[in-house]
Amino acid sequence: MSHTSFYVRRLHSLCGIVPIGFFLLEHVITNAKVLGGPKLFNDAVAELAAIPHEIMLPIEICVLAIPFLFHGLYGAYIALQGKNNPSQYGYTRNWQFALQRWTAWYVAAFLIWHVVYLRIIVKGGGTPISYELLQSYFSNPIVFVLYTLGMIGAIFHFCNGLTTFTMTWGIAKGPRAQAVVNKCAMALCALLSVITLIFMSSYLA
Repeated sequence: MSHTSFYVRRLHSLCGIVPIGFFLLEHVITNAKVLGGPKLFNDAVAELAAIPHEIMLPIEICVLAIPFLFHGLYGAYIALQGKNNPSQYGYTRNWQFALQRWTAWYVAAFLIWHVVYLRIIVKGGGTPISYELLQSYFSNPIVFVLYTLGMIGAIFHFCNGLTTFTMTWGIAKGPRAQAVVNKCAMALCALLSVITLIFMSSYLA
């Protein structure tokens, strides 16, 4: 591996954990507020919408869009180079390796759909995001299923990436430490996935 590739892979890993991971966690936390009722959710969304455009736009471009594009494009390059063979070997980490790449493709398509529709068409068109709007949006069973799968896919991709991150950066050294980190990451994945399923089901009430 060249020095350039060495540092680019670390930057790719860092982007996936820090800005993108933070955005995912914020997304789950904000959406989970719907469990406290429509008003609590609408108030949380209104607080984010109240951030001045002059501040939010640079944040969206520099902290979200650029890291997302870099992580996605370089991640696609890595995925095309990898060889997935979970059915042949069947080891847990081998399946996680395959799922990391499969979820990458799905989440990439999901994010394009999610951002273009809700951020650009709906919000950009002057319609504020609200519980009522999302409830109507998710009343379509196909949209509901695809969105739920997108959220859970993103959660797995992030949590599994935590294990890869600690290995890439030399934080978890040795099989035992890596196994502990992986178990903790998968426990976090299960927790966030359950929370997602619960708050998504609230839109069906």
